[in-house]
Amino acid sequence: MQPNVIITCAVTGNLTTREHHPDLPVTPEEIANACLEAADAGAAIAHIHVRDPETGKPSMELKYYREVMERIRAKNDALILNITTGPGGRYHPSEENPAVAGPRTTLMRPEKRVEHILELKPDIATLDLNTMTFGNEVVINTPGNVKIMADMIYDAGSKPELEVFDTGHIQLAHDMLKAGTLKAPTLYNIVTGVKYGFPATPEVMALAARLLPQPSVWTGFGVGRMSFPMAVQSYLLGGHVRVGLEDNSYLSKGVLAKGNGELVERARDLIEKLGATIADPSQARAILGLPA
Repeated sequence: MQPNVIITCAVTGNLTTREHHPDLPVTPEEIANACLEAADAGAAIAHIHVRDPETGKPSMELKYYREVMERIRAKNDALILNITTGPGGRYHPSEENPAVAGPRTTLMRPEKRVEHILELKPDIATLDLNTMTFGNEVVINTPGNVKIMADMIYDAGSKPELEVFDTGHIQLAHDMLKAGTLKAPTLYNIVTGVKYGFPATPEVMALAARLLPQPSVWTGFGVGRMSFPMAVQSYLLGGHVRVGLEDNSYLSKGVLAKGNGELVERARDLIEKLGATIADPSQARAILGLPA
């Protein structure tokens, strides 16, 4: 188990809507404030997606990312900023001809998915290693495209956080390390509870952790009602912790969390009661090998 546990807060995500939580942060100001609230509650890392402030739908607009980062840095220059590159990988086969993209397709060139990282140079950029079924769509991250994105993330001076949803994604990480595309020590996020990926069980999270290349630092989390149980399991298995409205809207069964800060407070309380110390941003930077 880690003596100093890093809490990441994923404040808004790509799929959660205000139907799930009425106070989901949507505008750049709301997203920035949610990150600052999470930091005040004990999160050392904020994981950031942006939305179109008019529609609330996921966006990849550079100007929204820039505004979020500037608003955070105006008040907090220590919080570690973890920016997504996940949007842009979804393929929806149309009903008439599955070889033709349907209306929910977002698939774009890998260079486009990373251009905001090159411009803004956050501490961490996510790098999805999954090609898998999501509902009636498929998320596509081919090894060639992942390599292009990894090269660009390193060129920006950011550290890639490798998102793994199943065992094959971990094998891809091993191959990329062997090829020199990834640089050790690597950083991983074990995602559990997404349908057709890792189930949210202690046994599966333990298996995933054992399969990771070494040396590595990793975080584990679960979606929905398994958010807090998997947060505890991640700590017990030697990992770090992630919570937030991207993953779960509830503090307990039927009780909506007031916001991201309350979710971080609950995770912090659980981990501290097990005897751990929550890492502040400077400690987290040391653990992750990030500049002070």
